[in-house]
Amino acid sequence: MSESANFADVVTAANRIKGYATRTSLIESPFINERLGGRVLFKPECLQKTGSFKFRGAVNTINALSDKQKQKGVVAFSSGNHAQGVAHAAQLAGIPAVIIMPADAPRIKIENTRAYGAEVILYDRYNEDREAIGIRVQEERGSYLIKPYDAELTLTGQGTAGLEIAEDCKELGINPDQLLSPCGGGGLMAGLCLAMTETLPETKLYGVEPADFDDTKRSLETGCYEENDPSARSICDALLSPSPGKITFPINQHKLSGGLSVTDDEVKHAMRIAFRDLKLVVEPGGVVALAALLAGKIDTINKTTIVVLSGGNVDDEMYRSILAE
Repeated sequence: MSESANFADVVTAANRIKGYATRTSLIESPFINERLGGRVLFKPECLQKTGSFKFRGAVNTINALSDKQKQKGVVAFSSGNHAQGVAHAAQLAGIPAVIIMPADAPRIKIENTRAYGAEVILYDRYNEDREAIGIRVQEERGSYLIKPYDAELTLTGQGTAGLEIAEDCKELGINPDQLLSPCGGGGLMAGLCLAMTETLPETKLYGVEPADFDDTKRSLETGCYEENDPSARSICDALLSPSPGKITFPINQHKLSGGLSVTDDEVKHAMRIAFRDLKLVVEPGGVVALAALLAGKIDTINKTTIVVLSGGNVDDEMYRSILAE
């Protein structure tokens, strides 16, 4: 396990992002509680600035840079949520940002990233290497590369969500049995692990992935870095990383109780339930943890479960079609 990223770094990150990130308090629905036979509390990061938890890691990273580094700007590669988080954090800091995004990313994510003032470079996610493009831009311009998950400043920034969960649970007088969170490259999950194994050590932690992108689940089972089939597809565009992160996976491997996976149909159903019962717009990748509960992938009877809703950036047309199904 990485010895350099730790709980103290998450606490430092919380101080760095204070006044920038929104504190998203836990919410619940009596309808969902009744349906699942237990108490379910949701961490609505879909209500975070830029519409996802990614803003936390971006602000933490940029606020940690020296003035000299800030002058040369930042570069990032992302399918959309990290892109918007970095673009807005850079905008607030008054520094330039270049974002490399897949050409097939949801239109709203591309448009919003540009609206935050970033320069957007589009690429083919199936035939081009986004990391190589990012490194090239970094070398040409001297920009600081902010990775979407596999970086300590990024993941400890995401972990601040876990500190807030623990604070809310203490205020509510509850000790959750389990927490489920979306897991792509593992940055949010690793940050939550660092925060919650210290603050809520008895709570079991689970990462949830799309069925054909369950690299972390399979890696936990084999103990090796498992990769996803390059031909795999999913509507969960925020969770399509090729394999677990080199920094994030050792943390997750040490602290997670397991991994779960859900199908696109289960995700669509969860999006409709989130809209109907929570009155929240949650994107496909952001709702996978709720999808796992609704599909019976884990026991919720007489248990208290925390569910992270990690983002709400979904194309209007896709969302309308899913709600209409």
